[in-house]
Amino acid sequence: MKKVAIVMGSDSDFPIVSKAIKQLKDFGVLFEVRVMSAHRTPDEASDFAKSAIQNGFGVIIAAAGMAAHLGGVLAANTTLPVIGIPCKGPCFDGMDALLATVMMPTGIPVATVAVNGAANAAILAVQMLALSDEGLAQKLVENRQKMAQTVIAKDKDIQSKVDEI
Repeated sequence: MKKVAIVMGSDSDFPIVSKAIKQLKDFGVLFEVRVMSAHRTPDEASDFAKSAIQNGFGVIIAAAGMAAHLGGVLAANTTLPVIGIPCKGPCFDGMDALLATVMMPTGIPVATVAVNGAANAAILAVQMLALSDEGLAQKLVENRQKMAQTVIAKDKDIQSKVDEI
């Protein structure tokens, strides 16, 4: 199975990225976590992306805030799918990071999840890997079933509370 790279622009993004780590662990997907900056370590970020395929990665998740272009820098240097997590920073409620991540030129896409949406980034990465891994695809089906059962149980609980009023 291919690995997932989780690259964050700063260690301050780790609390957000930890939700992606948990999801990947829950699905049994191998991953590596790195800190690289599109602006402070552009050569390292570029080299990482250029060698990602030969290093066994199948998807790259890029988390960055403050209008950083980490997802774009990585996507420009690989043909692997890149999923951007715009991180909420001290300014603009994360809108700057969202726009920087989602507004990519034609030919260099970065799939983008919600601001601080690390869990969904991991699930999207798992879905991409599951295209060529039936076992992983089955885990996704089971996860959806588990989520549905949780909602059904919550509905029953609410109905009983309504009846008590």
